[in-house]
Amino acid sequence: MQLSASRTSPHLWATALRRFGVFWFTCVAIGQIGFICFIVAFYGPRTASGNYQAWNDKALIDGHKPGDDIGNFMFATHVLLAAVMTFGGLMQLVPAIRNRYRALHRWNGRVFLALACFLAIGGLWLGWVRGTRLSIESGLAVSLNGLLILCCAVPTILYAMRRKIRQHERWAMRTFMVASGVWFFRVGIMGWILVNQSPRWMNSTLSGPADMTLAIGSYMIPLLGLELYYSAQKSISNVYRTIAFGVLLLLTGFMIIGIAGTMLIMWPGDLFG
Repeated sequence: MQLSASRTSPHLWATALRRFGVFWFTCVAIGQIGFICFIVAFYGPRTASGNYQAWNDKALIDGHKPGDDIGNFMFATHVLLAAVMTFGGLMQLVPAIRNRYRALHRWNGRVFLALACFLAIGGLWLGWVRGTRLSIESGLAVSLNGLLILCCAVPTILYAMRRKIRQHERWAMRTFMVASGVWFFRVGIMGWILVNQSPRWMNSTLSGPADMTLAIGSYMIPLLGLELYYSAQKSISNVYRTIAFGVLLLLTGFMIIGIAGTMLIMWPGDLFG
């Protein structure tokens, strides 16, 4: 009996982790599609109608600045292309598309990576040249996110060119995680507020202890969670796999709370109005 259990255990763990991955992606897809709908619903009509000043109706950061034509154009491009990149990133993770429509997967991946790099560089320009930031601290956190996107995108491209698919897929997932940092940050803010029932240790310049933890954690925690998932797949220790699985479930639970908060509290008028 012991021998039989030890033989089936790896299969059971592989199944559990695979199902968890599908569940996690489903939650992320729901949340990110909501994010895309918010961007389109809020910024789309205001941009199309020329009511650029209305970009400032919701965001803490002033997207529109009178007389700053270049900065305003860059901001609009940055926000609207973020919706395209987010949708492209989700498409890359759908197995049916990846396996059945390989040409689409390749070209969509190229567009996703190009947009991720463009938005990372554009974010650095907006933050430090245009000054679209609330504080030095929040600007540094966003800049680190941008640099990590570039650092992850390069090996993703190189491994694809060398046809090293396994390494390419892992680096593509890392790129997806850091490129989703803006979304994870909003989810983290709402998760923190709902769990604490208050904006504890947060302030209006996003430089409070919770703000900075969430800002840096918005890309570092997903990255670490991904590495934990990979290591659990390879581990032969049931204790380690159990702990890893518990941590991943805890993080996913917090993410679900944040997703619900963003869609039902942060963006309800734009999504359901």
